[in-house]
Amino acid sequence: MTATANKRVLMLLENNPYPQDARVRPEARALTDAGLEVYVIAPGRQKQPWHEVLDGVHVYRYPQPRDGGGLFGYFWEYGVALTAAGLLSLLVLFRHGFDVIHAHNPPDIFVIIAGFYRLLGKRFIFDHHDIAPEMYFERFGNGNRLVYRILLFFERRSCRMADRLIVTNDSYKRLDMQRNGIPADRITVVRNGPDFVHVVRVAEDPELRAKADTIVGFVGAIGYQDGLDHLLRALKYLVADLGRRDVYCVIVGDGDAMQYLVELTRELELDDYVWFAGFRTGEALCRLLSTVDIFVAPDPANPYSDQSTMIKMMEHMYLERPTVAFDLTEHRVSAGEAAVYASDNDEHEFAQLIAELMDDPERRERMGQIGRQRIESELAWHHQARKLVAVYESLGMCVAADSPSAEANVAVELTK
Repeated sequence: MTATANKRVLMLLENNPYPQDARVRPEARALTDAGLEVYVIAPGRQKQPWHEVLDGVHVYRYPQPRDGGGLFGYFWEYGVALTAAGLLSLLVLFRHGFDVIHAHNPPDIFVIIAGFYRLLGKRFIFDHHDIAPEMYFERFGNGNRLVYRILLFFERRSCRMADRLIVTNDSYKRLDMQRNGIPADRITVVRNGPDFVHVVRVAEDPELRAKADTIVGFVGAIGYQDGLDHLLRALKYLVADLGRRDVYCVIVGDGDAMQYLVELTRELELDDYVWFAGFRTGEALCRLLSTVDIFVAPDPANPYSDQSTMIKMMEHMYLERPTVAFDLTEHRVSAGEAAVYASDNDEHEFAQLIAELMDDPERRERMGQIGRQRIESELAWHHQARKLVAVYESLGMCVAADSPSAEANVAVELTK
């Protein structure tokens, strides 16, 4: 497709590489299916080329900075990302041109780049993935009040400068209306939903299946705010106090808390019950997920997690597996009866719920069916893609009427 006015989108991403980001990847593909040209600037992992075209999406990458450890590392990581993304945006501007900047947070400082291009007549869409001020406090303890106020400032500027605001759930919509003063008609809820192309059931992994009668699984980011320490302590109680040694936990993903969690596993004497499988993609990922009997979502109850939608919950539901989670507002909105919930970050109750599901395969199957039905009827990505495309139509973007439907992405069926 040749470049056409009002058809070019520049996406800015820092929190994950592309195409690994489970939200940005389907968004970019939905927009290309709708007839737009999409250019993504994102950090790159080792061996990823600095530029390539994936499924029609142009991807420009900069070297991924080290995850911010401590306050200095936090600023270094985001400072490098802002500088690199700004320089690459100029390259995209002169090589291809673009009409809209679509910034994904965190960080909210991409508003600096967007503000520059607003002066050149570009439109700005802010995709509010995470509430960064609350996430900062959960990541660094009580944190620094000055940093918190700076993060609030950039969040407010991002929301108010944006022509349209996209949020992941109604909790974020309420927050942006109340805290940032954004009218409801400028905010569109586009929920996280599993991408059927990348999350499918395949044959089980025989080595993992042989580890225990029940396989417990976690997949996702491994940061200090993601609650894996709660999970490990719950597993310790499950094994040592409840005497359930017929269990094995696989943890899939990576992040800045990995070394801390490996050491905690050793301290808790759980080396024989926990496997850190690292970052996985493609069939290797699907094979591990297809072996799991019970998924866990140990995100702790706090102001950040309670208002945030975790895409891993929907992936568990799509794979027809139950989830054990802490009792968070958006967990219940997403999963409903497809999950069981431990209260008040109670690790012992979390372990007891795992044990109950271990002993009741029929209940696990019913919960899995409830979750899969909810995904297919409401939460799957193709339902959300329509809302995303509608945001661009509201800005007068020339969306191709006869372009491939976003629903084409759901053609892949589960292999039983």
